[in-house]
Amino acid sequence: MAKQKGIIPLVGTIGGINFYYLNGKPVARVAGGGFNGTAIKTKASMRRVRENGSEFGHCSRVNKAYRMALRPFYTQHKFTFFHSRLMTLFTNLKKLDTDSVRGARQVFKGLETDAGKRLLLDFTYTPDCKPELVLPFNYSMDWPTYTLNIPEFNIAHVPFITGATHIALQFGILDFNFETLDSALHLAAPLVLAKDFSGTSLGFTPVTAPTGLGLQLAVMGVRYYQEVDGVLYVLNAKEGVGISVFSIKN
Repeated sequence: MAKQKGIIPLVGTIGGINFYYLNGKPVARVAGGGFNGTAIKTKASMRRVRENGSEFGHCSRVNKAYRMALRPFYTQHKFTFFHSRLMTLFTNLKKLDTDSVRGARQVFKGLETDAGKRLLLDFTYTPDCKPELVLPFNYSMDWPTYTLNIPEFNIAHVPFITGATHIALQFGILDFNFETLDSALHLAAPLVLAKDFSGTSLGFTPVTAPTGLGLQLAVMGVRYYQEVDGVLYVLNAKEGVGISVFSIKN
């Protein structure tokens, strides 16, 4: 693969060379060289390719279902490379499945391990807006009541992005079955705070309780708003929307 140089980048196939864009940059490579579909399905030498393809498809299905389950936290917003970064997470979780043969390893098996739960808990969903940095406080999760408490809150320690006058905090419990891909999201009432908020503690409890579909995740979402003439407008800057898993029920 080579980079294109010139005033007008090309797109298409010319003289056996494919011209296209990769991550916004014009590149070129020799056309062809792909695997033959029949060979992939039948040849013994293609067994590893078939195994990788099967597991990739599985991780893709988990990825789509999981992103859709989290969608209420980032409605009308697009994250750069969100899909690809989640694919890395689910691929690594799948690798922790030591019970299944290669080609049949599954994400949910990886999440049955302590290492898998740690990977899920430590994953950075939104690098440009990390809720744990936006809310740099100690918190406690009371799983019997599904309540997240921030007992020592101070709005002065919350960073506000340019133009923001308010921040909205959305807490919820995502009940997600990584085997069947069934899910339910149980949300608390959103809390919208102005820069001059004077409260010293926060508490969030979902309106409905999970029924035990699968793994239960305590998720916090943050979004910034700007008030104009008494109306709040969401700021969709890349650093204006954040998601994080704060806790996982054991």
